[in-house]
Amino acid sequence: MTSKTRAAIAASITALLALGASACSSASGGDSADSEQLSFVGFSVLETANEPVFQGFEGTSEGKDVTFKTSYGASGDQSRAVEGGLDADVVHFSLEPDMQRLVDAGIVADDWKDTPTNGIATSSVVTLVVREGNPKDIQGWDDLVEPGVEIITPNPASSGSAKWNILAAWAHVTGNGGSEQEAEAFVKQMLENTIALPSSGREATTAFSEGNGDVLLSYENEAILARANGEPFDYIVPDDTLLIENPAAVTVDAPESATAFRDYQITPEAQAAYALSGFRPVIDGVDLPEVEGANDPADPFPTPAKLFTIDDDFNGWAEANTKFFDENDGIITQLQAETGTSE
Repeated sequence: MTSKTRAAIAASITALLALGASACSSASGGDSADSEQLSFVGFSVLETANEPVFQGFEGTSEGKDVTFKTSYGASGDQSRAVEGGLDADVVHFSLEPDMQRLVDAGIVADDWKDTPTNGIATSSVVTLVVREGNPKDIQGWDDLVEPGVEIITPNPASSGSAKWNILAAWAHVTGNGGSEQEAEAFVKQMLENTIALPSSGREATTAFSEGNGDVLLSYENEAILARANGEPFDYIVPDDTLLIENPAAVTVDAPESATAFRDYQITPEAQAAYALSGFRPVIDGVDLPEVEGANDPADPFPTPAKLFTIDDDFNGWAEANTKFFDENDGIITQLQAETGTSE
């Protein structure tokens, strides 16, 4: 696949996604004189998942007079927008570096991790989404570098989802005894098989649903939600994959109700609501519902044989983000330049 072909596909995908990445809307509630509106800014795949969580919070004593204004889009873009002045009381991003940007800017306090879940509000794992019936017989990571396999994954320059996906592929090699040189060669081949890099996880799913590609690298929750909405997809949780942890925090000037909502997000009730959209609970003791769209709705979140984490396998996001995604010297940044997948 040439760079020109990738660019043409990317342009067609952009045209299909004219709704925009960060459109704002009123998410809930009425216009009572006593109501308080919270501004929620989050990464794209939360849009559907948050609806029952907002409603659940509004049914509590802390949330009975609260409504929400929302903005969703690619995680990195959303973080930069808040840094640039987008109003936000609660922020919920794909990964920690997008939160750290706001800590560095003085918008989020540096103690944002001081919660029972270390600041994490939702979690998932990296999965491989394929066409119904799995016509290319994709079973795991090694199948992605076979000739003729066309991949879609979001762009690491804008999307947190993309960073999780690529690091999962890297860990597949190094976490199973391979060297970093072998991991680099593996990811390079995977990028050479990549035909499009939409700007967010949600846009990548939309591109795949439009018929582009054989495999979509995605959050498990995004795959489950797509299937629940009738998309003719199958998905595979690889034997080894990466745990995705999505942080949430309040901004320094947010009202007390924002903290109440952030705390509500990690209650058993809210975690069960997030599970309905395919997110794995971040706390114990959640009474899981049947999850429509999961491979097994009654047992929706099987434990992979080997589950890598950013902290244990990449020494945390502070090191990993610089090593792999520095805009000039990052390993993945350079591989994207070499393979013509920077845009």
